[in-house]
Amino acid sequence: MTSRTDQATQADMTARQGRIIAHLTQAGHVRAEPAVLQPADIFLELAGEDIRSRIFLTTGAEGEELCLRPEYTIPVCRAYLASAQRGAAASFSYLGPIFRQRPGGASEFIQAGIESFGRMDREAADAEILTLALEAAQGAGCGPLNLRLGDAGLFTALLDALDLPAASVRRIRRGHMRGEDFATLLAPASNGLGADHSGVLAALEGVDKKGARALVEDLLSIAGISSVGGRSAGEIADRFLEQAAMKSKMGVSAEKRAVLERFLAVGGDPDRASAALRALAKDAGLNLTAALDAFDARLGFIAARGLDVSSLVFAANFGRNLDYYTGFVFEAHRPDGEPGRPVVGGGRYDGLLRRLGASADIPAVGAAIWCDRLFASGDRT
Repeated sequence: MTSRTDQATQADMTARQGRIIAHLTQAGHVRAEPAVLQPADIFLELAGEDIRSRIFLTTGAEGEELCLRPEYTIPVCRAYLASAQRGAAASFSYLGPIFRQRPGGASEFIQAGIESFGRMDREAADAEILTLALEAAQGAGCGPLNLRLGDAGLFTALLDALDLPAASVRRIRRGHMRGEDFATLLAPASNGLGADHSGVLAALEGVDKKGARALVEDLLSIAGISSVGGRSAGEIADRFLEQAAMKSKMGVSAEKRAVLERFLAVGGDPDRASAALRALAKDAGLNLTAALDAFDARLGFIAARGLDVSSLVFAANFGRNLDYYTGFVFEAHRPDGEPGRPVVGGGRYDGLLRRLGASADIPAVGAAIWCDRLFASGDRT
């Protein structure tokens, strides 16, 4: 039987969730209600490994593989692309349950958030989404939050300027997203199968990529392997090819390693970080002007919306463990919260909608609010 105390607590949480979604909708973000059941293959391909390994799979009436909604961004993107607003500027909010396997914790929990599509003033949109999500969380009573910023787009600009081999770029970008340390970042990727496959790697060195990928997929199919650890056979094949390429041409000279290490060590006050990154670009002879100008413009818009930029923390080595982020990323943590469990998190993902079927990239940025973390003991009402 539910106690009166539990009922009062639940009523308080429901009321506070209501304040969050009211704040978001009043700001012009139309509430979206995407289906709970989603095509599983989309999440297996596009979501980060952390989500892929924890989704709940089921089978539809016609044999299709489905999953319980593990997050909202991809479902809201799919709804937007299926709407009459496709390609135009539009913004949405949401509040509802998501489902992930979490050892020792509830597997169903409430998430709120916002997604903005089609705005060409990217830096202004980034600042608006960030500040609106923080306002909604704090308006529901969470109290002060510690905010950390990153920039996947700036890191990509650096990798492009360094002109590294494609295999090295994929490996480094993936490691950066996971928050790996510098030594691990430049180490060859594991294929995830826990065995020595040097013979396969040697056979794949220098082979045409399309043919080599088909060969690996066929071998996996013959072995009855369709997925491992949430990765599809195609992804496993790509890992084999990546390792073969890394084995044959690591392509990261000592000079370029030093630039990467110096870049990833930059952090702290965002304005000072910008100055340090401009000095690095000048010293290394790299053209990062456009990316750094966008970085500074975003800080200006954040300041204009009332946040004290000097109180924020930028970390060049910070990335969010989702495969689709392409630009500005952020997380907000409670001072008394658990490490790695943000209250608010989000960022820019301009390439995701094309991967979901759009004919070209569409500017997109969003933020999620984890209500279970927001309303944990010790919060402020």
